[in-house]
Amino acid sequence: MKATELRQKDVAGVQAEVKALQKAHFGLRMQKATQQLNNTATLRSTRRDIARAKTILVEKQSAEKSAK
Repeated sequence: MKATELRQKDVAGVQAEVKALQKAHFGLRMQKATQQLNNTATLRSTRRDIARAKTILVEKQSAEKSAK
């Protein structure tokens, strides 16, 4: 997911996206552990997507606090 798509969502939407990405990453880790994962590069991309989403989430939350 691109950062522009995440920035269009509200805080709750970004939080839901983080949870979904973490769940997907867990599934990929389990596939790797059981040697069912063919493309291990997906682990890296999901990890970076999680970091990207968390960064945008913190930006949105701090913007909400400063607006109050």
